[in-house]
Amino acid sequence: MAIHSMTGFAAGVRELGEFSLALELKSVNGRFLDLALRLPEELRALEMTLRERIAQSVSRGKIECRAQLTPAAHAAPSWALQTEALERLALMQQAVRAQLPEAAPLTVAEILRWPGVLASAAIDAEALSAHCLALFEDVMADFLASRAREGARLSAELAKRLARMREILAQVEAAAPEAIADYSTRLAARLREALDSLDEERIRQEISLYAAKIDVAEELARLAAHIEEASRVLEAGGAVGKRLDFLMQELNREANTLAAKSVSLTVTQSALELRLLIEQMREQVQNLE
Repeated sequence: MAIHSMTGFAAGVRELGEFSLALELKSVNGRFLDLALRLPEELRALEMTLRERIAQSVSRGKIECRAQLTPAAHAAPSWALQTEALERLALMQQAVRAQLPEAAPLTVAEILRWPGVLASAAIDAEALSAHCLALFEDVMADFLASRAREGARLSAELAKRLARMREILAQVEAAAPEAIADYSTRLAARLREALDSLDEERIRQEISLYAAKIDVAEELARLAAHIEEASRVLEAGGAVGKRLDFLMQELNREANTLAAKSVSLTVTQSALELRLLIEQMREQVQNLE
């Protein structure tokens, strides 16, 4: 299954004679599915249908769907006088002038600007709904494709960082025994200088106990396991964002422990690079569905 980003955008326009229908879909990160639809009154009846269609294909993200119905740029709108509105306006003017004889009568321009006096030709509601749904399907396909392209790019970046983390673990695994042995030797020398009264057996016991505390084999094993699980999740695809976010937390915890237990500059530098890679991956994972 493809991995999708929560960031996407698509738009489309359909010319309908005297009208132009524009539809836009855009999304950003979100913990859950958050839909916001902004539709003209002529398309309000389609809101539930569009919500259901989006929810079928998208599981996470803050998504906005916006539709606009405007007069076509190439067509001169045809206007018609609304007789009932004119009659109501005439009655209102008559009532006002009966109370205020000095009031000036309405001009033709003022009458034409009065809400409801002029109406443009209306498009058939059923035909408009059909056109809107067809346009929505086209835009939705482009929208999902844009999220898939971004998801593929993020997935490739994550895979690169996981590969680099494997290399770092191999370096630490190779350097750790020598680092611990070297540190143990230096620690033993300091103990002999400071504690002349202790015998060699007691010194060896103390060194062994401390060496066990600074051993990073367990952290390396857990880091390797989390890296392999992250790779498996990426390869499986689908809605991986939440799972990968959890794995980033676990990786960060183990990398912090590795840094805390480090007794050599090499291991410390490796732990710091691991933490940097994990932080970069965490930012990218926040964009995945």
